[in-house]
Amino acid sequence: MEEENFETLAIRLQAERTQYKEHSVPLYLTSSYKFDDAEDMRALFANEKEGNVYSRYANPNTTELIDKMSVLEGAETGWVTASGMAAIFTTLATFLKSGDHVLSSRSVFGSTHQLLNNVFAKWGINYTYADLDKPEQWENNIQPNTKMIFVETPSNPGIDIIDLEWLAKLAKQHNVLLTVDNCFATPYLQQPIKLGADISIHSATKFIDGQGRTLGGVILGSNKLIKEIEGFARHSGPAMSPFNAWLLSKSLETLAVRMDRHCENALKVAEFLQNHKSIKRVMYPFLPSHPQYEIAKKQMKQGGGIVTMVIEGGVEVASAFMNKLKMFSISANLGDTRSIATHPATSTHSKLTEDERLQVGIEQGTIRLSIGLEHINDILEDINQALA
Repeated sequence: MEEENFETLAIRLQAERTQYKEHSVPLYLTSSYKFDDAEDMRALFANEKEGNVYSRYANPNTTELIDKMSVLEGAETGWVTASGMAAIFTTLATFLKSGDHVLSSRSVFGSTHQLLNNVFAKWGINYTYADLDKPEQWENNIQPNTKMIFVETPSNPGIDIIDLEWLAKLAKQHNVLLTVDNCFATPYLQQPIKLGADISIHSATKFIDGQGRTLGGVILGSNKLIKEIEGFARHSGPAMSPFNAWLLSKSLETLAVRMDRHCENALKVAEFLQNHKSIKRVMYPFLPSHPQYEIAKKQMKQGGGIVTMVIEGGVEVASAFMNKLKMFSISANLGDTRSIATHPATSTHSKLTEDERLQVGIEQGTIRLSIGLEHINDILEDINQALA
């Protein structure tokens, strides 16, 4: 397409129309495909020609989602999975083997911690954590057997930021893959591939769907790297369903307008909270008080829809605040049209020890707010009355 604007591409890129000339792409609810003849079957399975052979491998709906996400993020191609964690597991399992080492940001999603701490560790894959705000830790902790650097930026839930261009140069110096969990930012706000990352991962369950309806994961990268992902995923089977791919592809059409409102509302919430006497600390990338504010402004279009705050008084006051909320949902999800409050220490990061949580800035008074699309006055009123 000639159009290069994100919004137009997200809406107008779609699979080729069938003979029925449908305006909206149809659902392809089929597990398998018919071959023209025996030679056609042989050639397709031998990868001598392109085409669909089985929906665990590819489906017109998943292919459309991959194609759209690749263009929007500036990647050559991609792969989609049943969930965001399936995307992370698939990526790690594809490129790591016993004896390898992963250098990861300390502040990552709770389930990613579990993969590194428990699952891959028992297979002889080692890891070291580094803090996003301490560049020297990244340089000092790359080992001869380091095969991958894995980061979330902005991180969950601490909203830490790292300079991706700097980190990409460091990774390339050491011939290490740089994988970025881009879930909080989405391709609309940040494009890690264009900043030098090798792989960008999304939990499409969050802002890409944006309405709390479905699960999905996306892996984006070069043709060479995704070919390796495909080799693992086709046989291990973390496949996305055609229906979920169809939903997510349609969701991309409204991603830009939704993220604009999420960011606008979230910034106003962050500004309100930083001046409230009950709040100990507020983390939001586009607040000038954020330690990595200048980096965030450089590599992100806007600050995102997540505001994390630490409330004075610990878990008792945090629980009282959440119980007093009237409009906000109490949920472990994020990126929904509806505003959501989460207490990470007792939910998403509950499997970490107290010391591990404190190392990534999760106190007992930490609350993650996923700011929705409701009217900002209603959002602020609900927060204010709950803090009273």
